[in-house]
Amino acid sequence: MVDSLKKPVFEEMRPGIKSPAKETILTPRFYTTDFDEMAKMDISANEDELRAILEEFRVDYNRHHFVRDAEFEQSWDHIDGETRKLFVEFLERSCTAEFSGFLLYKELARKLKGKNPVLAECFNLMSRDEARHAGFLNKALSDFNLQLDLGFLTQSRSYTFFKPKFIFYATYLSEKIGYWRYITIYRHLEAHPEDRVYPIFRFFENWCQDENRHGDFFDAVMRAQPQMLNDWKAKLWSRFFLLSVFATMYLNDIQRADFYRSIGLDAREYDIHVIEKTNETAGRVFPIVLDVNNPEFYKRLDVCVQNNVKLTDIVNSTSPKFLQFFQKLPYYLSNGWQFLRLYWMKPIDAPSLQNAVL
Repeated sequence: MVDSLKKPVFEEMRPGIKSPAKETILTPRFYTTDFDEMAKMDISANEDELRAILEEFRVDYNRHHFVRDAEFEQSWDHIDGETRKLFVEFLERSCTAEFSGFLLYKELARKLKGKNPVLAECFNLMSRDEARHAGFLNKALSDFNLQLDLGFLTQSRSYTFFKPKFIFYATYLSEKIGYWRYITIYRHLEAHPEDRVYPIFRFFENWCQDENRHGDFFDAVMRAQPQMLNDWKAKLWSRFFLLSVFATMYLNDIQRADFYRSIGLDAREYDIHVIEKTNETAGRVFPIVLDVNNPEFYKRLDVCVQNNVKLTDIVNSTSPKFLQFFQKLPYYLSNGWQFLRLYWMKPIDAPSLQNAVL
């Protein structure tokens, strides 16, 4: 299903330019797809909704939103030690994810231009939003005397090939989970301003509306292609992508619990809330959703968290590499077993959720 296209990796970075984080299974991905298949898509079954979404994109509600104000103009050296490291990592991961979206949407707009004009313009305007987000985050990194070289990032990352329907599943969930992540942090800090350690969080309320509109676009595209949603394969793929997105977020966030603690959040409670809301939202378009209220769901994810701690300890040990492989194998097998059991947990049919209001 997946084909990684390797790009050359360069080691030297200019002073003040942060080397990209090492790619792992949990790092933000860069995607490519079958552009010809995308261009041939017939959107007539839901074209009115797509044109309405296009009009929203054209209005550009956030064109004046991402403007740094006087609160940024100060030293941030008081955010130090492990908190600073985790905060920089949060900004870097967020910037990388937004820039990944920009690259994909920009290339789709270019390839579809003249072939599928409605989709082409939607992708172009979404790439505008993602570029703003990435630029704003990268400028925030400069407050910590670092920046990402986004041109270098474009060349150095591996690109993962997904067929168009898988792009739609993955990007829909990415945008919707982004909405719930941002709005949850914003609402928490609105109620507890003493925890807002850095001004970027003030921008999350409007920012997350970009994510929401992008998700609505992919919702509308999938509804224009009912074959993506109405057969047994759609149920299997929906389950796969929901589990992949939820597990990736959970495993990433729990190991970065100190970052969330620094802004007054419990990482596990935060993730459970975001997962429940995203799962409920996905029920408006996917044929099934996961039973995330089943205690077994988080129990098995927590086993994976503990396995990952053990794996990290092994990697950081002085054991020879060949020995580390055998030491890590039981934990890899355990993770695989947990994910398999999670995948085959009985899901929830979504029709009863599809009239819910977000």
